[in-house]
Amino acid sequence: MKLCVLENLYAGLPFGEALDKLAALGVDTLEIGAGGYPGRAHCDPSVLLADRSALADFRRALSDRGMTVAALAAHGNPVHPDAETAAEYDRQFREAVLLAEELGVDTVVGFSGCPGDHPGALYPNWVTCPWPDDFLRVLEYQWNDVLIPYWQKTGEFLKEHGVRVAFEMHPGFCVYNSETLLRLRAAVGPVVGANLDPSHLVWQGCDVSAVIRELGEAIYHFHAKDTRIDPQNTAAHGVLDTKHYGDELHRSWIFRTVGYGHGEDYWRGIVSDLRLVGYDRVMSIEHEDSLLSIDEGLAKAVAFLRPLLLNSEKPGKMAWA
Repeated sequence: MKLCVLENLYAGLPFGEALDKLAALGVDTLEIGAGGYPGRAHCDPSVLLADRSALADFRRALSDRGMTVAALAAHGNPVHPDAETAAEYDRQFREAVLLAEELGVDTVVGFSGCPGDHPGALYPNWVTCPWPDDFLRVLEYQWNDVLIPYWQKTGEFLKEHGVRVAFEMHPGFCVYNSETLLRLRAAVGPVVGANLDPSHLVWQGCDVSAVIRELGEAIYHFHAKDTRIDPQNTAAHGVLDTKHYGDELHRSWIFRTVGYGHGEDYWRGIVSDLRLVGYDRVMSIEHEDSLLSIDEGLAKAVAFLRPLLLNSEKPGKMAWA
């Protein structure tokens, strides 16, 4: 398993400077933003696919530093109820897939998306309870009329280009936990898998070990990001929290860099469970800790995770059994 970084945290720097910062930390494997919410600051598929010279420069910037790309990130909402918004997210996702094929990268990370509650809706509608019955009708429309047909069609496009999608299970979108991920995977096929990000599961009350074991071979990517539950605020208000992420003192939970939500034993367990189910790709650090600067938060995450990763050869024959 390799240490990786979602490098759009340095989107404000020139690409070469961002890579140098990561190389100085000993990072040689990257997840790169290529559309949607992660942006295209360093990797714009519409440019790189049309300009062979720009693509060569992009490749050279990586190869000169001994770096490889594990995945492209193109999180968006391609089933947004606003047709123009949906079309733009769809376009950017498809371009990211084409660039991944060109680069020999097999995984694009994204969101399932979330439609509105009817064909004339203006905004997405994330349903979190089954009653009144209106909500079940909304879910039926979202899944059967919009989500599954879209991803079945897009899944064929992915298969044509030898790329798979790793859905980040994220509240606010239709795929937000292992159950919804496996539901969409059953409808679309193994071209759909999971980007397992513990930070979005912890505050929902999920046991990340149980999620890993349930998903198994469906895990295609992993985001190393932590969450700290505030016991006092959660006791008073519960975990459904719409306060701004910057209001850290009053929120029920906040994102933390790895090690600041849970300790070493917790993360050793995650690493071991990933090996148990056969996942041996990357742990990609996603820095969204508002209590730490980017440089400090990333450096602490790298220092915390590196000793915990299982980088040796796969276990061989048991000499003791």
